[in-house]
Formats: sequence, C-alpha cells, structure tokens
Amino acid sequence: MVHINVLDPSASPLDYYGYELRRHREAAGLTQKQLGGIVNYTGSLVGQIETARKLPTPEFSERCDAALGADGLLSRLVGLVLRSQLPVWFQQVAELEARAEEICSFHSSMVHGLLQTRAYARAVLGTMDRTNLDDRTEVRLARQRILEKEEPPQLWFVLGEAALRQEIGGREVMRGQLAHLLAYEHDPAVNIQVLSFSVGEHAGLQGPYDLFRFPSDPSIVYTEGYGQGHPTANPTTVKDCSLRYDHLQAAALSIPGSAELIRQVMEERYGEHPVA
Repeated sequence: MVHINVLDPSASPLDYYGYELRRHREAAGLTQKQLGGIVNYTGSLVGQIETARKLPTPEFSERCDAALGADGLLSRLVGLVLRSQLPVWFQQVAELEARAEEICSFHSSMVHGLLQTRAYARAVLGTMDRTNLDDRTEVRLARQRILEKEEPPQLWFVLGEAALRQEIGGREVMRGQLAHLLAYEHDPAVNIQVLSFSVGEHAGLQGPYDLFRFPSDPSIVYTEGYGQGHPTANPTTVKDCSLRYDHLQAAALSIPGSAELIRQVMEERYGEHPVA
C-alpha cells in the first residue's frame, strides 16, 4: 500500500493527479469522506485515487474541479493520466489520434475504438482477460474525448459488414452499439461507411489499418498485431494505403446507404423477438 506522505508526484501522471487532488482537498479544508459526499462518490474512492491505487474518470475530475475550485486542473490532467495507462505500444497511437486533423480507418470485423460504446468496449477488452476491466474500459473510452474538442479531427470510417453482424457482448450490447453508430449519421465530423459482403474482393484484404494526417507533419499509417503496433511514415506505404483507402471508400456504401444497412441489421438481427 502506498503511503500518502511519500507519494511522489513526479513518479507518474497518476501519482501527480493524486498529489494535486489531495493538495486541493486539504486546501479546501475537507476530509476524503466530506469531498466524497459533495461529489457523490465514496470517501474510500477519493482516498484510493489520492494514493494512486485507482484511476480517476473524467466525470469524477469535473465534479472535484467544481467542488474544490480547481479551475479545471483535474479535468486537464485526467486525459494524460488515462493515456498513460494504455499499453506502452499503443500510447503512440493515442497521441496520433489526439494530434491528427484527419483520421481514415478501415476495420473489417470490429467497430473502431473511437466509436465503441462502453458495453461493447468492455466485451472486447474482457475477452481472455478480465483483470482491471473497469479501468481498462475507462482508458479506452477516454480516447473518444478527441470528439469533444473545439476543432475535432475529421473522421472517416469504413467498416466491414461483419462488424455489424459479429455478435460481441450479446444482442443487447450490439443493439446499443449500432444505435450509437447511427447517432453520428448527421455529424459532419464523423463519416461512417459500410463495406458490404456483396463487394467481394476489395482493397483492404491485407487487413485493417488507420491513416493519420496532420497539418504540417508527414502522414502516418498504423497497423496492429497481437500485442504490438506498427506506425510508419514511409512515403511508399502511406501512398499505397491512401490509394487503397480511396478504393475502399468507392466500394463501400454511401453514408446514407450505410446508415440504412445499419438500421436493417439492427432490426433484423438484434431487434426484439417475441418469446415462443
């Protein structure tokens, strides 16, 4: 157990967050229990976060900022804290997502992490490993905060039809996930197209990838294997993947057509069925 008096704020973003939470709480003259009562969390949870034993959430941070008059400090820190909890090999990807002005993604059999609901993300992350599942789910969802930026990146997603039909987490989870995709139908910053089964062979058969574009830096292509990521700015690779993405978008259904297919799958595969 980490003793609060020897917590080193320079040890990690999580330790720094805990140090600042405790400093602001004590300056406000509140006990952990009193602060917990104000922000509607337990005093025990406040203590665990102060001692870097528990991850804070954006909601917790916002409430504590308001209660302690911290001027948004904890809310600014929480993104750094959650990003630091990603696997080391994936942290660079989260940084690319945060800096990019445009992200083009192709995934054939799973909904991209930036579009996942909490229940869907939890089902994906819980496969083969359920340790610290709540925290790992929160860390994944934190990446979606880029959608809330004043100037969010332009997002383009081509999803294989299998991503709509692969039942991850059960019918209720999938129904919620597809409804979440439809919520972006009229969002000009989030564009979702479905590559239907009827297309047959296509430019993405070599596997899923993400293409990150920046205002001044070179574009980067990111591919992923089991437990490792492969970012590259090689001009030949970037050019090839950009061309492939153009072909994938051309082969995919239009944005309205994709929304219609999502509705159809949602109704036919995950709708309510009467009990026999």
